[in-house]
Amino acid sequence: MAALQSFLYFATLVAILIPVSAQLTPDFYDKLGGPAYKVLLGRRDSRTASKNDANTNLPPPFFNFSQLLSNFQSHGLNLTDLVVLSAGHTIGLARCTTFRNRIYNDTNINYNFAASLKIRCPRTGGDNNTNPLDSTTTRFDSQYFRDLLAKKGLLHSDQELFKGDGSGSDPLVKYYGYINPDRFLTDFSASMIKMGNMKPLVGTNGEIRMNCRKVNN
Repeated sequence: MAALQSFLYFATLVAILIPVSAQLTPDFYDKLGGPAYKVLLGRRDSRTASKNDANTNLPPPFFNFSQLLSNFQSHGLNLTDLVVLSAGHTIGLARCTTFRNRIYNDTNINYNFAASLKIRCPRTGGDNNTNPLDSTTTRFDSQYFRDLLAKKGLLHSDQELFKGDGSGSDPLVKYYGYINPDRFLTDFSASMIKMGNMKPLVGTNGEIRMNCRKVNN
């Protein structure tokens, strides 16, 4: 689907910022290998935007599994939505400040992976240094799940989706990672559409934009 000032939580922001443009400019997904999905047009959009409201609804990178699931459920989303939308992290970068605590304090992390990250993200300084959210960050694929299975999730909130004890979302991570990777693309599309339809404006609230990128004059 973390605070906006910390990093691009792609799965969430993509639903807010680019669903129509992704449909109308297929190069975006074609070049990255992402799934095509139909966006419902004619919905009403807000005339204003609030960074504070966005930050309030975005789960931070230190959330545990229960907190993540509760956050998604509060918006009418389920466990599958949580897992596939989190995998929007198959693309993008995160700042050192969002994963520093994980690489120095978490135990559910690959030793060599953590060691390599400590070079880019020291205990002090380097806050704005970045690292890819998964190991194939220029491809929209299911590598995100395989990284979690190898305990190489960059963010604490990512690795919380796979603890290796069969609990929580462990089965789904295994399913998308190895059993049926192609199903991830299908389910991601479905969850994106579902998230895009959350709490639509009705009546005279908002407006139907003539250009999806800006408010009407």
